[in-house]
Amino acid sequence: MRPLVLAALLTAAIASPALAQNAPAAPALPHRQGLSMEMPTLQEDAALQAAVASTTRPEADRARDGQRHPFETLTFWGLHPAMTVVEIEPGRAGWWRNILEPYAAATGGRYVAVSRPTEGMGVPDGTADMVVVARAFHNWSRDGRVEPYLAAFFKALKPGGVLAVEQHRSKEGVNVAEVASTGYVPESWLIHAARAAGFELEARSELNANPKDDHDHPFGVWTLPPTRTSQGEGRTLTAEERAAFDAIGESDRMTLRFRKPGAAD
Repeated sequence: MRPLVLAALLTAAIASPALAQNAPAAPALPHRQGLSMEMPTLQEDAALQAAVASTTRPEADRARDGQRHPFETLTFWGLHPAMTVVEIEPGRAGWWRNILEPYAAATGGRYVAVSRPTEGMGVPDGTADMVVVARAFHNWSRDGRVEPYLAAFFKALKPGGVLAVEQHRSKEGVNVAEVASTGYVPESWLIHAARAAGFELEARSELNANPKDDHDHPFGVWTLPPTRTSQGEGRTLTAEERAAFDAIGESDRMTLRFRKPGAAD
């Protein structure tokens, strides 16, 4: 079995900025290197390894595994056999869905895709083991969906259930309303939003961090792979600029694990 390469799981108390889009800039998180660190106790999951390695996944999906770390990320979030997993807005490409759905089928679990959480979460209240949200909070922050969506996630999860988040991460000390249109949000803002909804932050991971990403790109996060937007608003990237952005790789991302208070089954 291949070795697991997991970044440290970081936990800390974090200052709480206002949720409103016109709120003042969020206070900075403590320096990540100064936080307490612990390594999780992990078990190899053959079914998850098989789902990640499966050739039924699109080749383009598998080509991104080195930058998205699916096995390690799902292990960090606490995925295990027989779970009921709800993924929010999986999108047409279904990058996570192409792993989670066959994994659930192979392990006696259930995978549910939900596009409009306030219209229904696809499971009875209090029955989901995990809700997965990947790269979506920047959109929700722009039209008031963050609070009602988080409330729907909280209601759907069983006590002890996990809210799993992967999100493009901006620098700290900026107003979410100023950066959300670029695809990034501050980590402290997202953590505060989840805590305000009743979730407890259990762990933070640097698995998907990218120190080469300075978060400042002409077409936002979509300038970077895999989207690679190169033209718009009267500007076209030169070949040299395109190569430089490609060399950055995918975005700098926070990877967070929240838990609904209460004893897990």
